[in-house]
Amino acid sequence: MPHATQHADVAAVVTTAELDSALRGGPFHVALRAAIAARGLPLQRVQHHLSRHGVKVGVTSLSYWQQGARRPQRPESLRAVRALEEILQLPEESLIRLLAESDDTAAGQRPAARSYRSLVEASGVLHRLLAELGSPMDGGLHTLGHHEWVRIGGRRELLGRESHHIVRAHKDGVDRFVAVHHGDPGCVPERMQVQALENCRTGRVRLHHDTGVLVAELLFDTRLRAGETFLFRYAVEDGTAGVSREYVRGFGPAGGQYALQVRFDENALPARCHRFTQHSPAAPRSGRQELALTGLHRSVHIVEPRVRSGIVGIGWDWE
Repeated sequence: MPHATQHADVAAVVTTAELDSALRGGPFHVALRAAIAARGLPLQRVQHHLSRHGVKVGVTSLSYWQQGARRPQRPESLRAVRALEEILQLPEESLIRLLAESDDTAAGQRPAARSYRSLVEASGVLHRLLAELGSPMDGGLHTLGHHEWVRIGGRRELLGRESHHIVRAHKDGVDRFVAVHHGDPGCVPERMQVQALENCRTGRVRLHHDTGVLVAELLFDTRLRAGETFLFRYAVEDGTAGVSREYVRGFGPAGGQYALQVRFDENALPARCHRFTQHSPAAPRSGRQELALTGLHRSVHIVEPRVRSGIVGIGWDWE
């Protein structure tokens, strides 16, 4: 078997050469992928080694990191990156350095979409929070129309959002809706406030600090029968994170109309705005279209007449 051995040796050399090159020039996800390949570890084993270091990261998150579909940003994720340097036998600070450089050069371009469900379901956080409320993902409601107003403050932060829903029950007895809010990196969900504005009242609230996810019951004053429609309105006051650069919404099954408007503070106007779509968090973004900021109201918007499964959002660049 001399030829097989020779091919294996060549492959190892190529992998090592790719790793050395990636560690020198990045980007982060290429270096991480090369390091995992060089060590010959499946992601399940990488996850096992991380758990032995006291760090919990899902296999899906690791996959997204090495694909460039998501960047580690939260404290727990950064702890994982430092542990990966040891697990993968890399020079100290090598991955952290590339991660910092990619954050600087990206100038606010996040490769990962910020949809609530798409980012959270993989780690099981949203499912756990919904389970605590005894609420399934579906909830017995079909969305006929959903309009969102997002406010960006003078510090370029996500101040909050307001949502108007038109829904139809597809089973008897539905008397609530569970709202999900996913703050920007560094947010403090404990300081967020959920306000029931029309035809509903706030029930139980659950949150997860590390991922910045908050879920809240909005209780109706009636029990809907199958086929009945209902309108309600609520808001989430946030303002707890740093600079915001995009707002996205993820959809499961196809639904009704969706409209998103983002309004900026007069003292913090973006240089450019655009819309985008994405089939899944790991998929490349497409459908990019520049959006003109209105002068008087300092806002941009998109309208989806009938949403499809996937992700849609608005991004913006700061000077």
